[in-house]
Order: sequence, then C-alpha cells, then structure tokens
Amino acid sequence: MTISENLFSIKKRIDSALLRAGRKGEDVKLIAVTKTMSVDKISETLSCGVHVFGENKVQELVDKYPKLAGEIEWHLIGHLQTNKVKYIADKVSMIHSVDSVKLAQEIDKRFGAIKKVIDILVEVNIDREESKHGVDPNSVMEFINSINTYENLKICGLMTVAPMAENPEDARIYFKRMKEIFEDIKKSNIDNIDMKYLSMGMTNDFETAIEEGANIIRIGSGIFGPRNY
Repeated sequence: MTISENLFSIKKRIDSALLRAGRKGEDVKLIAVTKTMSVDKISETLSCGVHVFGENKVQELVDKYPKLAGEIEWHLIGHLQTNKVKYIADKVSMIHSVDSVKLAQEIDKRFGAIKKVIDILVEVNIDREESKHGVDPNSVMEFINSINTYENLKICGLMTVAPMAENPEDARIYFKRMKEIFEDIKKSNIDNIDMKYLSMGMTNDFETAIEEGANIIRIGSGIFGPRNY
C-alpha cells in the first residue's frame, strides 16, 4: 500500500475508535514517526496533509530538518540526553520525553537563551519496565511539582509507551491507568500546567489508546511501511 492509502486507512480507524469511545467529533493529533525514514518518504507524507512529525533521535532530526520545506512541525519523541538539548532548541515545538529534573533544567536554560517557551510532556514509565525511560507512575505529581516553576517550559500533558504485545488489548490496562493519572493532575490545578495532551498509542495499539483517552498518537510503520533497522 502507498503512504496515501495507509493514511486513509489510519484516519478511518481513528474515527471508528473515537466513535466506539463516544468521542465523535473530538480531535486526535496524528504524529508521523520518522525514525529511519528517508526525506523523500517524509515529503510524500507532508504532501498527503500530515504536518506533524516525530523523531526519536536528535541526530536524525538535525540531519532531516534543513532538507524539508513547507508547513512542518517537529516533535522530539525519543529519549533526550541533556547534552543534546542545545541541538534541537530552535527546531522543535514539543518534547514528549521529559523525565528528570536535570533534563528539565537544561531545556529551560537552552530555550531561555533563545527566548522561547517550549511545550513539554512528562514521560511516564507506566509498566515500570527497568529498560525504559520515564517517571514512575506513582511519582508523576511529585515530579511535576518539582519542575513547574521553570519559565521556559510549559507542561502540556503526559506521554507513555505501553509494553509491546501482539494483542493490543493487553495494553488497555496501562492506557486506562495513564488516563487516571492525567485526570488526577488536571483536577489539581497546578500552576504552569495545562493538561491538554495524552500522548499514547502507536501502530500496533493506537485504537485501544484512543478508546482509553489518547489525543496524540504516534504512528511510524503504519504510515511509512517497515523500518530499515
């Protein structure tokens, strides 16, 4: 299937998932994940009406950024090391993977230097898998309270990566828990926090994520086809 056909299918599935969840008419932001994908494929996706792209690695984003023109918005969705923040400060409109005070401090410093406020999401390690990054689900509120005073970052929501499973139903319990954390924080009315986005769901489980409240989904191979690892 072509990228255009893949996108048509995904959008239909998004609409169906929203309908099942009683969320008809709500908006779900689709992020096309460009990890290992060529500039030509990204350009084709852009021409199909997708304008938000997510990159996992700083170096890939830096390489691709000057080669793509037009109405394009970049998100950094992968793990971000503090020493790499300086390379993306003038290139991204959202960072999905903030999970330490040290990283938040560096983001605040680098974006302050260019007089820019950056939207961030707090990454939650919802299944507490040791090999994954993210804040412990029981410590999210405490973490947010420790970084919400930085002037150059705006906390706009949460992000997670559910455990990989053949059956997307296996991820439902994690998405449901994320939604609970999201709503608890929203009700707390903490300063400098706008719980607007819940970023969860990828190619294999995005429909389940939408049914449980996701309003940002991150799709790579479902749009572009298999990756060249």
